[in-house]
Amino acid sequence: MNRLPDGRPGHRLVRLRAWLVALALATAAVVPALAKEAAPEAADPALEARMQAVASELRCLVCQNQTIADSQADLAVDLRRQVREMLQQGRSEREIVDYMTARYGDFVLYRPPMKGTTMLLWYGPALLLVGGIAVLLLVLRRRSRLGADAFEPDPAGDDTGDTGDTGDTGDTGDTSAASAAAAPPAKPAHTAASR
Repeated sequence: MNRLPDGRPGHRLVRLRAWLVALALATAAVVPALAKEAAPEAADPALEARMQAVASELRCLVCQNQTIADSQADLAVDLRRQVREMLQQGRSEREIVDYMTARYGDFVLYRPPMKGTTMLLWYGPALLLVGGIAVLLLVLRRRSRLGADAFEPDPAGDDTGDTGDTGDTGDTGDTSAASAAAAPPAKPAHTAASR
């Protein structure tokens, strides 16, 4: 180890510490300089508010679950810029939405209109839910009609879910084969005679 006779660190360790401190200070000075404050996109707050209102009605075509107002995808940034330019040209919000719909289809609308081509968007989730419930009920109904012999038997000793440990210190948790053989077999829930 590179130490002086009195126990202080040697010359190399002092130089290494100095370099590490200098590197830490340089990093602390440079990193904040690289961070930028988000500049307002438009000097006019009213124009920016109108742009946000229109952008909140349009779906990001990349993210698909965000509006272009919320998304940071490059396409969303370009579409916001395009909406801002169209508003500066004097176009109305309705004209901009109509332009985007003509260019990208109804999918670009965050809340698509109710019409024949968008029925699946509106009713698809409810149809999937109803279909899933119908399949579940059909499977449960068929299973309830099956006899107990159609199912795999439970492993020996697991029919009650008891581990054998009752918490008593005198109980060893050991069950004898004689007591298991003396127990009557479980009756099936549905027998052929009950049908």
